[in-house]
Amino acid sequence: MPAFVRPLLVLACALAAFAAMYASAGTFKPFASWHWMDIVDEGGTALMALVWCLIVLASRPDGRVTRLLAGGLACITLGSWADCLDEFWRIDKDALWDNALEGLVPFGMLVLTAGLYYWRREQALLANHLRKRERLFRSHRPFDRVTQLADAGYLREQLRRTTGTVVLLDIDGFHRINREHGRAEGDRVLQAVAHMLLLNLRNDDLLCRYAGDRFAVLMPDLAADAAADAARHLCAMVGAMRHHAGARRVALSLRHECAPADGAPEILLADLCRRMDAA
Repeated sequence: MPAFVRPLLVLACALAAFAAMYASAGTFKPFASWHWMDIVDEGGTALMALVWCLIVLASRPDGRVTRLLAGGLACITLGSWADCLDEFWRIDKDALWDNALEGLVPFGMLVLTAGLYYWRREQALLANHLRKRERLFRSHRPFDRVTQLADAGYLREQLRRTTGTVVLLDIDGFHRINREHGRAEGDRVLQAVAHMLLLNLRNDDLLCRYAGDRFAVLMPDLAADAAADAARHLCAMVGAMRHHAGARRVALSLRHECAPADGAPEILLADLCRRMDAA
């Protein structure tokens, strides 16, 4: 069953409960006193908010933004539905619950506004990530087949032209992941780690797949201490990922080594690899 079906069933039950509540607590108005314009306006608002809620739940993964958007639209649906039911049943003006239910509309708009704010932040992060990927595709050749990152050959070329610091990153226990979950899952891990690293790098940093489960980051014009801090942040962000292979969570962690980007690239990278193997 799709994930969005359950919240929609809950919302449908709430709509039915509202109708039953008004029917039991109110007096049914005669047909001649119905205000059709109000019924169309308020019922139409409830219907459209319900449709938008369905679209949000069906088209987005679960998360804070989705819950805020869908929750706000659900409140607007329920509040507009309560307002529409007032056109069919006469409710005592002293009934505070009726006013409270109709107050769901402005509350829903507040929740929806919060969802739009966080959606805008989400889109800004995605746009930044896409800009980094576009820059990579436009200027970095050749590519690694699995991660679509620049390869070690391109890294060596850039090391001959750039000053700064090189960070080597290694995925802990990657061979175990390949052995227990298969090579296809290992490739998914490499792609997920690459995406997380890209999201947390500066626009000028160059991320490459160096070899196997190792990534290299060239950080231009960055001192070794600052690069080490950046590397620790990268490791922390990957460690916080919730990657799953089927129903099982795969814990991910990185090790890192740093060195100034000077001297012959082959010697520099070989030294970093030796330090990584000895760690």
